[in-house]
Amino acid sequence: MPFAEVNGTRLHYLDEGPRGGAPLVMLHALGTNLRLWDAVLPHLPDGLRIIRVDLRGHGQSDAPPAPYSMGALVRDVEGLLDHLKLRNVMLCGLSLGGMIAQGLAVKRLDQIRSLVLAGTAAKIGMPQLWNDRINAVHKHGLSELADDIAKHWFLRKGRDFVPPDGLPDWRGMLISTSVDGYTGCAAAVSGTDFYTPTSGLRLPTLGLVGIDDRATPPDLMRETIDLIPGSRFEIIRKAGHLTCAEQPEAFAVYLSGFIQDTGHFPTL
Repeated sequence: MPFAEVNGTRLHYLDEGPRGGAPLVMLHALGTNLRLWDAVLPHLPDGLRIIRVDLRGHGQSDAPPAPYSMGALVRDVEGLLDHLKLRNVMLCGLSLGGMIAQGLAVKRLDQIRSLVLAGTAAKIGMPQLWNDRINAVHKHGLSELADDIAKHWFLRKGRDFVPPDGLPDWRGMLISTSVDGYTGCAAAVSGTDFYTPTSGLRLPTLGLVGIDDRATPPDLMRETIDLIPGSRFEIIRKAGHLTCAEQPEAFAVYLSGFIQDTGHFPTL
């Protein structure tokens, strides 16, 4: 089981596909782990080298004491890519992962060739919202808050959310996240405003958002994607926040098209 010691933290990751394949790095959302992408992978082109990582405090990665900074999360991924000697990667991030992707692209253009930003924004929510969430997690625990969090994750029909087939153990994934990991990353999101740095990016970028995304609504997502000249923006139907789990085939169609359009092919 692969682990890397980077930035003072042991990170768990999966590195799958041919070593000479075009690298695609995938960063998950807050309260999930690298398994978030499972349902997408079978629909992607053959020959890619796909790297998925459990962000600090999530999955099988270490959980240092909270709070975390966005800079620390960016350095974690930066260090992992250096550890794997990867350059010119396509970096795909959802929600928290999309914020990290923006920060790393600004910092290390030698590492990043193109971006796929899903259900994310240059700034997500106000500090009070995140402070309330952090306090609630400390008071009640993630198991008590799971249904409330899921209402922001998944497509809603009336008052009900609809857990997708592509993420059958979403509750187990969430409640297995450490309190330090969840609240630490929530604090990082709370303190981040990437509007100015992201507006300076000049690289191929695809934005994807669910039509019923209540965490990062389409208008907010479009505002961020429009900061990057020449970027593309697509809305995925019948999906909320976790588009890659709710509509994995549609997500893969857009991602595969972007791979083709940007010439990000295996180098075997």
